[in-house]
Amino acid sequence: MEKIGAAALPVILGFILLYGFFKNIDVFDSFVQGAKEGVHTTLGLLPTLIGLILAVTMMRQSGLLELLCSLMAPLAQAARIDPELLPLALLRPVSGSGSSAYALSLLQQFGPDSETGRIASVLTASTETTFYAITVYFGACGCKKLSYSVPAGLLGDTAALALSIISVKIFG
Repeated sequence: MEKIGAAALPVILGFILLYGFFKNIDVFDSFVQGAKEGVHTTLGLLPTLIGLILAVTMMRQSGLLELLCSLMAPLAQAARIDPELLPLALLRPVSGSGSSAYALSLLQQFGPDSETGRIASVLTASTETTFYAITVYFGACGCKKLSYSVPAGLLGDTAALALSIISVKIFG
């Protein structure tokens, strides 16, 4: 099985070269043009991504994340969920790597078979890094009007949180 995966890339590249040859396409020039466009797109997104990374870092270092979690803790306790899940729920729409690291720490602390571990796993798998996705996709096409996208994305994240908790409590 491992040999099939190792052979896939050369087979795909060979197919592309043969296709270009038979269709009389200059494959190398097409590759160079695509690489130029990719670099241009990357450079256009870079300031926005740096701003997003800076915002996540500031949120974590300033204590804002802990403040928000402490304000939401009574709500979590009333819903009978572990307040330790709140940072994951707040980080997930903003930072994929930050939320993954936090989910891993929850799994190590509570265990993967605990209710907290199962909710963290389902939540991590069922949500998107909303702000990152909006930054990349809208930034790539130059869209500036986010008036419906951000609330819709956050509503989806909220629904995923609620359904993650409910599904684990019912089926877990």
